Amino acid sequence: MRSDKCEYFDCLKCLCRVYWYQEGMQRYTEERSMIKEYLKKIDEVIENGKYKDTWESLAGYRVPDWYADCKFGIFIHWGVYSVPAFGSEWYSRNMYIQGSEEYEHHIRTYGAHRDFGYKDFIPMFRAEKFSADEWLDLFQRAGAQYIVPVAEHHDGFQMYRSGISKWNAYEMGPRRDIVGELSDAAKKRGILNGASSHRVEHWFFMGHGREFESDITENEKYGDFYFPAMPEPADHHDLYSQPEPSQEYLEDWLVRCCEIVDLFQPRIVYFDWWIEHSAVKPYLRKFAAYYYDRAEKWGGGVINYKHDAFLFGTAVVDIERGQFAEAKPFVWQTDTAVARNSWCYTENNDYKTPGEILCDLVDIVSKNGRLLLNIGPKADGTIPDEDRSILLEIGRWLRMNGEAVYGSKVWRYAAEGPTKIQEGQFADGTRKEYTSKDIRFTVNNGFLYAAVLRYPEDGSITIESLREADASHLPLFHGIIRDIDVLGFDEKPVYSRDDKGLHIQTEHVWSEYPVVFRIAVD
Repeated sequence: MRSDKCEYFDCLKCLCRVYWYQEGMQRYTEERSMIKEYLKKIDEVIENGKYKDTWESLAGYRVPDWYADCKFGIFIHWGVYSVPAFGSEWYSRNMYIQGSEEYEHHIRTYGAHRDFGYKDFIPMFRAEKFSADEWLDLFQRAGAQYIVPVAEHHDGFQMYRSGISKWNAYEMGPRRDIVGELSDAAKKRGILNGASSHRVEHWFFMGHGREFESDITENEKYGDFYFPAMPEPADHHDLYSQPEPSQEYLEDWLVRCCEIVDLFQPRIVYFDWWIEHSAVKPYLRKFAAYYYDRAEKWGGGVINYKHDAFLFGTAVVDIERGQFAEAKPFVWQTDTAVARNSWCYTENNDYKTPGEILCDLVDIVSKNGRLLLNIGPKADGTIPDEDRSILLEIGRWLRMNGEAVYGSKVWRYAAEGPTKIQEGQFADGTRKEYTSKDIRFTVNNGFLYAAVLRYPEDGSITIESLREADASHLPLFHGIIRDIDVLGFDEKPVYSRDDKGLHIQTEHVWSEYPVVFRIAVD
């Protein structure tokens, strides 16, 4: 006999769970079969290709010349997290952490998590004003040479038409192949297309939703979108944290990454952190071999990585929100955002100034790096006015000074001046206060370029690295200076050289952005 506690609603709920389970198992079986077939294809490509999934083989990789010449790209964090536009792109994790600002905001704004969870933002993510052509027109005006849209973030929602999971932007939300449209629009303009995957962290990203009554616990219904929601490691940088990602999960991760390669032929693949976990390493090597073998057909590919996830020399080092203090003999990248507080659009973004970003760009390029600058579009597909304004100012500066940036190489000295760069990641939280003595150097097209990061009002500059010799010391530069121009200005500067440095005087030159001198030398 049925217990009095068993009400009709509960019985209906049980029946629904059975239906969700059966439907989920059918979908799971189909997806696993598809993954197994894809894994065979991956093995075949590696078996017949140049690169194998060993560090010894991958050590033969060389960075393509076209990437060495690239200096400025656009990163795009846009997804379901753009709908709440609160906190940051980690909203899908933080909204399930009891007591967090996102948790409290969610309850106040949307209600209890069991009734309105992260999945319920998907229908609200409509992208009704999105135009890939309009975006790429803006990026082209900004002077970008490559783009890296986020193909899948930690939340597990794919921004492209996927055959692996139905939880993607083509089948839900916007019902458009976002990454595909952006890739096509970039290629039409001669801009290199890339893509990023942040999928691996999904292993634990939804895990806090299991700690109380929420929609995360209904795995039978929401399948691989919330799966597996494992406990979050106490230390994100613990290479051996438990529970470690399972074989099933990592095979799924590998196939998702290779699917991005096959669909869009990205010239650049960016990986966020946590791929350095010990359990991921075999799959990481397999991806690299597959990608490099496939990319051989379209001029080579580049992988960006952090935290020594790859053996040095097998991919390109990336520093998140930071840079190197000195020039490096290898190419590297900084990725940072126009906002200090978030990678995605939020209603309270703390924006940097164009001048800050341009100073960082000049500093990074002088040290053999390139800048991947992130913007965060709104959920409707429009780019915020602040992001747009920053990009247009960068583009205006690059049109005047691009010859000192694009295709440039490092000089024997990268920099001079008193302002020291804090080396390492997450070092861009505060603005650097540069002076008129902070100068960065590049060479290109037979010229030496000297960029003054903060131009003085009196127009008087001394470049100590170009001083003449005297009886007590040798010069840093023993060549002949034939001529000097100021990029973007008609005024011809007056200059002289002695044992203190190269002295340059201008009368009408001034800018709130770096001022670049083109120096003809013999």
